[in-house]
Amino acid sequence: MEYFAFQWHITDSCDQRCEHCYIFAEGHPHLIEMPLDKAKQVIAQCVEMCKKMERLPYFYITGGDPILHRNFWEILALLKEHNIPFTILGNPFHITDEVCKRLKDNGCEKYQLSLDGMRKTHDAIRKPGSFDTTIEKIDILKRNGIRVAVMTTVSGTNIDEIPDVIDLVVEKGVNIFAFGRYCPTSDEKSTHISPEEYRSFLDRIWHKFEQHKDSTTIFNLKDHLWTLYLYEKGLFKIPEDSDPDTIYDGCHCGDCHFTIQPNGNVMACRRFESVVGNLFKKPLHELWAGEEMEAYRKYENFEKCSRCELLRFCRGCPAVAYGYHHSFYAPDPQCWKEISVIS
Repeated sequence: MEYFAFQWHITDSCDQRCEHCYIFAEGHPHLIEMPLDKAKQVIAQCVEMCKKMERLPYFYITGGDPILHRNFWEILALLKEHNIPFTILGNPFHITDEVCKRLKDNGCEKYQLSLDGMRKTHDAIRKPGSFDTTIEKIDILKRNGIRVAVMTTVSGTNIDEIPDVIDLVVEKGVNIFAFGRYCPTSDEKSTHISPEEYRSFLDRIWHKFEQHKDSTTIFNLKDHLWTLYLYEKGLFKIPEDSDPDTIYDGCHCGDCHFTIQPNGNVMACRRFESVVGNLFKKPLHELWAGEEMEAYRKYENFEKCSRCELLRFCRGCPAVAYGYHHSFYAPDPQCWKEISVIS
């Protein structure tokens, strides 16, 4: 049975003010924390929805920094009670041996940390001292039996440092490494990468992955433009028996993922404005099948991807496209593939 992923933001509270943060992107908002009684309703609705869909729930607990939620441990106990596996997406600042033991006891499978460049760049983006703290806490998580994932947000600011980040995470024995692209939250904060630059970047990173192929680190090809890259290299082939009407891979928006905010708003994707309703006003399974959500499954509306043979496997990142063009259906700004115009 396949999993359905819920990225659950239980609180907006956070120790950092990252440049690419959605919560603090346009100033200092009122910070929201989901009450425990509401959290119980969320879990119940997610379980019910997955039963109807014949899928298993998987949670990515985040914030803000989820550990700062006043009922953090009670929420984890509820997940354990329902035998629901989960990952924590959080900051390094509150990780201790004691915290890790409690996380492990409650069923935490892995903890995702962020490295957005080497020390000077990372600390400028996130918080002074954050880089060294993150490196230190990798060891603490590992020795307590929690798998460590490192995620990097790539932009024009740090693109040249990613090979060094990869060397570092391999040296530290990180279990999983992945990166995604920066989604501009306002025009003046955009740090653009041209399609040609991005294609060249993927080429350099692929060779770096090959260099470390015998390491214990798994390189998650999270960015869907990897599909295009591997297709051009002959390492990905469209299956001959594939159904032309079936979506096999690519962006999970509208397929197997929901984001839940601390106020109960449900989003198709957290990386852009995509609220489809509120689960305290309308059941989650109805939101999934609703007209608002269906808009994200209209693949024929993708301006460029709908004319590409990789539509069912790629679609780039619609969230990045939205950040640049304010349209989910707009072309991915880093996609280098030439698509002939159909008259």
